[in-house]
Amino acid sequence: MRRFTQGFYGYAVALFVCLAGAGLFLLVTPQSREEHIPRLDYSITVANFGHAVPYGVWAPPKDPPGWIPNSNKIAVGENGAQVLYLGFATAKREHAMFVQSNEQPAAGFVGRMANTDKAAGTQQVGGVTWEQRFRSDKNQRSLVRVLPEVTLVIIGTADWPELAELAGRLQQRPKG
Repeated sequence: MRRFTQGFYGYAVALFVCLAGAGLFLLVTPQSREEHIPRLDYSITVANFGHAVPYGVWAPPKDPPGWIPNSNKIAVGENGAQVLYLGFATAKREHAMFVQSNEQPAAGFVGRMANTDKAAGTQQVGGVTWEQRFRSDKNQRSLVRVLPEVTLVIIGTADWPELAELAGRLQQRPKG
């Protein structure tokens, strides 16, 4: 018995017992190969945001097909302005986030949200012009639309067509 507790044989037996135990554990532990992205309803957050701001809130009345809303929050931005964040996993399983606020100056808000102050071009979405911004080191694209009452920004690692799909679904809800 002593030779199994000392030297190379003892080490080999201990290693075998540990590996066998780990293998048995992995064998009996249930494993899921399915993707699980939590789905979070944002309707209450959007309604609460609508009560807190002096303008009609923008939001998609219906999510794009295959998209999963997975985050939402209301935060306080610069100068006490309210900021609404709606996050999505896109159909291609990239990230897209819609952000809106009446924070002033709008250029400062857009620069912080897009992580760049340089425009990369424009894109037409449903007859409306959106400014494109791109930050290559983060593979982050942004669509920006500055309106008189509110600034809309769509940010993400999603490609331009997916970001445009979200932009095209946005509708302003009446204040009330």
